[in-house]
Amino acid sequence: FQHYYITNNLSMKKGTNGRKVSGNYASHGRARPDKKKVLLMGRSEAGKTSMRSIIFANYIARDTRRLGATMDVEQSNVRFLNNLVLNLWDCGGQDAFMETFFTSQKDVLFSNVEVLIFVFDVQSSDVQKDIEKYQSCIETGIMKYSPDAMIFCLVHKMDLIPKAQREMLFSKRKEELEHLSKPLKISCYATSIWDETLYNAWSKIMSLLIPNVGQLKLKLKKFADHINADEVLLFEKATFLVVAHHMRKEHNDANRFEKISNIIKQFKLSCNKMQSFFRSIEVRNSSFAAYIELFTANMYIMVVMSDPQVCSAAVQLNINNAKRYFKDTDQSGTQ
Repeated sequence: FQHYYITNNLSMKKGTNGRKVSGNYASHGRARPDKKKVLLMGRSEAGKTSMRSIIFANYIARDTRRLGATMDVEQSNVRFLNNLVLNLWDCGGQDAFMETFFTSQKDVLFSNVEVLIFVFDVQSSDVQKDIEKYQSCIETGIMKYSPDAMIFCLVHKMDLIPKAQREMLFSKRKEELEHLSKPLKISCYATSIWDETLYNAWSKIMSLLIPNVGQLKLKLKKFADHINADEVLLFEKATFLVVAHHMRKEHNDANRFEKISNIIKQFKLSCNKMQSFFRSIEVRNSSFAAYIELFTANMYIMVVMSDPQVCSAAVQLNINNAKRYFKDTDQSGTQ
């Protein structure tokens, strides 16, 4: 059965615009957030703005159809946890804009880049032109101005490809892109806004940017071992992307975390429409029990237990006792 409860929060702000990134951190004794420049690039109608809106602005997939084309560059600062700010540059993909990106604007656009995310439309009518723009981005921009940047290639709109053909097509595109990117290393993901693959890709990207993710993983391991949990995961509060996890028992579904992210994000949005705040949910059957609960100011936790002798109250007591243990890591990248 499923049991959940929600509490009213009439002052809750929707979307990511309410997450301010400024403030006097020194006066509060907190470290200034680590700011990372992220370029989101690709040709027009590749799906860049749609995925950004789903992950960071609480859109659902069907609502992205009303989004217009990005003109030139749209910059936004998005807080992720409490110690990371993404300086996200969503770059228009029209040919006229991309030409200026590689000529008159290249020094501004490509300087101090931490991450390049280049999005390819898998059903593009001009694959060769997509490749040319990507090569220009790498050779004219990244290699010259930010050679240490992490590069991610998203082969997007994979839902439009028959299932039987997806793996073979993606493998071929991945091999081509890795060859074109040499000597730089890249990571490739097949994505769609209609399933968990989008959350899978962005969770992996974000986990590489979090300053203290190693400490979080170590603490999760200790916590999971202490309470004998099968798995423990941390999700970022606003996006519900997976921040860190520790698994003590093998599972046959490699994409389960992203599926959970997708489902819970949709449930959270439903709560928002009722001007309510999602706090916790418990799912239990004869094989396992899963608990998802607001854990710190910036994270939710999920604990999965298969021991039928452990009652819900005991698990929730352990979660509450662990909050202080994780609070410092959540608030500062130096703890």
